[in-house]
Amino acid sequence: MKALTSLFTRKKPRTVPQRFDAPIAPDDAFFAIGDIHGCDDLFARLIDRILARPGDAPIICVGDYVDRGEENAAVLRRLMELDRALGERFVCLLGNHEDMFLKFLEAPEERGARWLRYGGLQTLASFGLRGVSEGTNGQALIDVRDRLRDELGPIEAWLRDRPLSWQNGNVVVVHAGADPAVPLDLQDRATLMWGHRDFDHLPRQDGVWVVHGHTITPTPTVSNGRIAIDTGAYATGRLTAAMVVPGDVEFIQA
Repeated sequence: MKALTSLFTRKKPRTVPQRFDAPIAPDDAFFAIGDIHGCDDLFARLIDRILARPGDAPIICVGDYVDRGEENAAVLRRLMELDRALGERFVCLLGNHEDMFLKFLEAPEERGARWLRYGGLQTLASFGLRGVSEGTNGQALIDVRDRLRDELGPIEAWLRDRPLSWQNGNVVVVHAGADPAVPLDLQDRATLMWGHRDFDHLPRQDGVWVVHGHTITPTPTVSNGRIAIDTGAYATGRLTAAMVVPGDVEFIQA
């Protein structure tokens, strides 16, 4: 009996993840800008500071341009202007709020309630579409979708063309995070936009650093393979960018 008891009570050895110790090694310097969420004034100041610096380092926006804040239409228009002006130097990723926004356009009756609850009302108001509430449903949602599409013009197609990630050396930029057990080129679309349960506490084993937004942090951080840059601009008044260079990260705020 004693031997049987010890067999069932013996603890199995735990697999302890290795600590992430890869250096930050992009091939070239670049900037990554955190979640803008309709804060066009902050975005304008931050992008001016970045463009005033010498050189032509790439500028990557991590997504979540709309909802929450009040100047969503202005942000989208500014992003498109920068895209035209800067070409390949300027990259805008798709965030989960753009995903909700686009799904509302596709199926307003099914997707409208959720989007409106998480900031869609502010986005509609920024395009001059008022008189909508979280309780709006049915044909009224279809009507406001049609009016919104008229206001959007080419913005809708531009949003649908946004990539989910951008990589430079051993540093990748995504919106929300990545599954630490899966290679970057095999990540699920939803994971890149909405995050993964293991992202914050399990380090990657492939030596790839992940720059991300999505989860608000009081201050930007560099820790264990993750560079977090969403400082909650719409709530805190602080929009953050990271300048990533070989071996170092510098934060810039507006």
